[in-house]
Amino acid sequence: MSELNDLYQEVILDHSRHPHNYRAMADATRKADGYNPLCGDQVTVYLKLNGDRIDDISFEGKGCAISKSSASVMTEAVKGKSKTEAAVLFERFREMVTGESKPSSDPTDKLSIFAGVSEFPTRVKCAVLSWHTLRSALENKKNTITTESV
Repeated sequence: MSELNDLYQEVILDHSRHPHNYRAMADATRKADGYNPLCGDQVTVYLKLNGDRIDDISFEGKGCAISKSSASVMTEAVKGKSKTEAAVLFERFREMVTGESKPSSDPTDKLSIFAGVSEFPTRVKCAVLSWHTLRSALENKKNTITTESV
């Protein structure tokens, strides 16, 4: 299991160093800001919705490796999904990183790389910040979401 944990850590670090979908989106139809006062992580999530579907998603921000890599993986996971499918992924991710559920045994499930976060309670808010910000954007909320209010 140690080799698998090492691989997961490498994937997290790679997404942090080279985040996917890291850019402002000038033609976004929704946008939300998130802040984690515990760690100082900040994220802005941009969405381009086509009806109920997420046609495009991107993010900008600064923060720790877990926060940035979680946002990067999240953008890949929800692009092309419906709002309902994104909500299901949000819940599955939240339950996994809080230890409420086990990670998927599917080796192609990239969200599982964050399963170890549940062992570090102070890092859970880093991992879920972008996901809560996504939910805020989908709900078209205007206030900055903070990890203290979720």
